[in-house]
Amino acid sequence: METKDTATTPTAPPARDWSAFHQAEPQFAALAEARFKKYKHHVLGTLRKDGSPRVTGLEVDFRDGELLLGMMPGSMKALDLLRDPRFSVQANPGPDAEMADGDVRVSGCAVRVTDPAALASFVAQASPPEPFLLFRVEPTEVVYTGIENDEMVVRVWRPGTALRTLRRGNGAESVREDA
Repeated sequence: METKDTATTPTAPPARDWSAFHQAEPQFAALAEARFKKYKHHVLGTLRKDGSPRVTGLEVDFRDGELLLGMMPGSMKALDLLRDPRFSVQANPGPDAEMADGDVRVSGCAVRVTDPAALASFVAQASPPEPFLLFRVEPTEVVYTGIENDEMVVRVWRPGTALRTLRRGNGAESVREDA
């Protein structure tokens, strides 16, 4: 019987693909996609070999119902994801402190795309610099933070759960959750 060494193999919660998220919460997924599409460059967080965090710039791509991450094969972020697929990517907050469109973060697992047809389709559509590695995102959490009517609003989606909306005013009142 073969066993898996959990001390060296990181695990993450069960994840679904971006299209499943889009199907489950179409308005929230559209909001997240629009926020990422507003700017070209975003910030990716990965885990180094020693477990410490690494943040680096990255472009994201939405194609064929998937959220995709492309990068150079020898880049540290690519090596991080090949070793440990867990990541978070934060949408570019924009040029000022206003963040009128809110803030979006996607966390999950990055699954390397190796299918030749999928890679050829991506090359035909996106014309990436080659060589490159392509990863498909399996989100484990999508979070939006913004201001609505003088309240901080946090929306959180996780696979298999309903979208949660938490609100907090500027005073001493506690956090409220929309029903």
